[in-house]
Amino acid sequence: MKKVGILGSGNVGKTLADGFIKHGYDVKIGSGSPEKLSEWRSGAGDKGSVGSFKEAAAFGEVLVLAVKGTVVEKILNEVRSEIDGKTIIDATNPIADEAPEEGLVKFTTDLSNSLMEKLQATFPKANFVKAFNSVGAHLMVNPQFEVTPTMFIAGNNEESKNVVSKILDQFGYEAEDLGGAKSARAIEPLCILWCIPGFRNNEWGHAFKLLKK
Repeated sequence: MKKVGILGSGNVGKTLADGFIKHGYDVKIGSGSPEKLSEWRSGAGDKGSVGSFKEAAAFGEVLVLAVKGTVVEKILNEVRSEIDGKTIIDATNPIADEAPEEGLVKFTTDLSNSLMEKLQATFPKANFVKAFNSVGAHLMVNPQFEVTPTMFIAGNNEESKNVVSKILDQFGYEAEDLGGAKSARAIEPLCILWCIPGFRNNEWGHAFKLLKK
């Protein structure tokens, strides 16, 4: 699968789009304001293009969700007919529109549910895989660490998780499959943990590593 649709044009969306282009994929970024991406488009060459959310969703064989958690369901409703049967890399987090408290980002969910579970239940014909939500955008593509960092993933479809695992390998991560969509309850809060050193000490250059004997 070499055609990727990115739903979202912020730092995460553009960073992952650049990463996919770097690794030989054709990419279309979907945005509510495509005209704001003229600079990105001019630097992306013939591998990158820009369009509406619907156009990007139709273009991609694999899709990436890279929008705010508070609007993701609305955007997926706009592209419902284009996502059936597709692998969707869910990089979103259920971050509330409130300031962090003592370095802790506030979520709209609790440990009994997750945003991705809700999305999977609402759009059952799509295959969501949680990934890229537990590290900053600047570290998502081939980060330079002394060891290969771990990216925790979860999803109900094994084939889709295999697709995402191969992408993660290209992007310099070791995928750790934690099971079905319910495991997103544990993966999404890793965003909170990742952000604490940043908000407390302005340290943003870290990633997670699962050590095994």
